[in-house]
Amino acid sequence: MRILVTGGAGFLGSHLSERLLREGHEVLCLDNFFTGSKKNILPFLVNPAFELVRHDIVEPILLEVDRIYHLACPASPIHYQYNPVKTAKTNVIGTLNMLGLAKRVKARFLLASTSEVYGDPKVHPQKEDYWGNVNTIGIRSCYDEGKRVAETFTMDYHRQNRVDVRIIRIFNTYGPRMLPDDGRVVSNFIVQALRGNDITVYGQGQQTRSFCYVDDLIDGIVRTMETPDFTGPVNLGNPEEYTILDFAKKIVAMTGSKSKIVYKPLPSDDPTQRQPDITLAKQKLGWQPKVSVDEGLKRTIAFFKAELAG
Repeated sequence: MRILVTGGAGFLGSHLSERLLREGHEVLCLDNFFTGSKKNILPFLVNPAFELVRHDIVEPILLEVDRIYHLACPASPIHYQYNPVKTAKTNVIGTLNMLGLAKRVKARFLLASTSEVYGDPKVHPQKEDYWGNVNTIGIRSCYDEGKRVAETFTMDYHRQNRVDVRIIRIFNTYGPRMLPDDGRVVSNFIVQALRGNDITVYGQGQQTRSFCYVDDLIDGIVRTMETPDFTGPVNLGNPEEYTILDFAKKIVAMTGSKSKIVYKPLPSDDPTQRQPDITLAKQKLGWQPKVSVDEGLKRTIAFFKAELAG
């Protein structure tokens, strides 16, 4: 198939592109390189089945494709809060443009949504039928509400225009090709530990997160796209839950670092709990994570060691 990946030079997009090329598809990578990196896709540029287009999805584009994996959007708070209006426009106008394209060329469309649609959840663990607890005017709402609106448009295009759609809700994901300065928990902790810097924990570190290795997530994304008669939304994440403090201690131990843990005030609207209920993914996709957190961290630490040495 000829497959479009928006945000294809990003952390997840490059891993997805690699998987699709391995399966023999043609991949058209669309990226404006705000958080994406040419380094992520450098090995693919010699492959005649891979094509790169520098483009911002806020502007329409005409293409002929069979599948659209819509991943384009900054996903870490540092990046999506840098230009919140642009983040909201990417989620709303960008998604509308991609849905319009899917409608025109009759392509199957997958929206990469997020666990952030659940906000600071009152239900634990989070199931897909939970509507969330989101602050519409907070500093994170450009992303949280932007993704909620993107889900709305995706389902409305499905109901009104019969576009074949899928919605995934991605929980915390980590692995090689993360940006060292993207402000996410895993990359922050590993880079700080490897450099021997203090490890920054916000609040008392009792907020929880669940961490999924990137290879597992990509498998879940592809399965969702290729499962017939299933729109989702479906949670994709690892249900193994850690407090942030325990996770910081684990990374200090695994890196053999002398770093000290220091505490800073909790950022506004930071969710206190985050754990996916993946019952639906198991039932409909036959999917669950296979890579243990220890194994995934070992691979990710090795990647960052090489990056920092370089």
